[in-house]
Amino acid sequence: MMQYFLLVNRQGVVRLAKWFQPYSQKDRNKILREITNFVITRQNKMCNFVEWKDVKLVYKRYASLYAVVAIDPDDNELITLDMLHLYVETLDRYFGNVCELDIIFNFHRAYYILDEILLGGELQDSNKRAPLHAAYEGDALAEKVPEYAPKSYHRK
Repeated sequence: MMQYFLLVNRQGVVRLAKWFQPYSQKDRNKILREITNFVITRQNKMCNFVEWKDVKLVYKRYASLYAVVAIDPDDNELITLDMLHLYVETLDRYFGNVCELDIIFNFHRAYYILDEILLGGELQDSNKRAPLHAAYEGDALAEKVPEYAPKSYHRK
């Protein structure tokens, strides 16, 4: 099970944080500071799985963002890495070549898509179209359909 999910930029600024276990605010700040310093300073050719304290960190760098997940020591790292890629690929399809600014200005959509993929720290659905479809449906309900959405989502 996942402990937390983070999106951090290269300067160490947290752009998205989702906590699946209860931590105090003091512990959260300490974890964020330690993990960002640890992950950002690692070499590119180093392994993306690291045992850190009592969890296993799985991370991947996408352009200017690091996606970091803390999982239980007995969980499968490759499935977690695949879930990270699924999330980033879904964001990329939704925003049309996602960048850090998309996460900053549309953080509510980034959280919504993450919630469609994960439920309580577990992978809910590995279907690539389901979270995207739910995000477009939410946009259609709000009468704000992005121009890059498929034609079937535009109201006539």
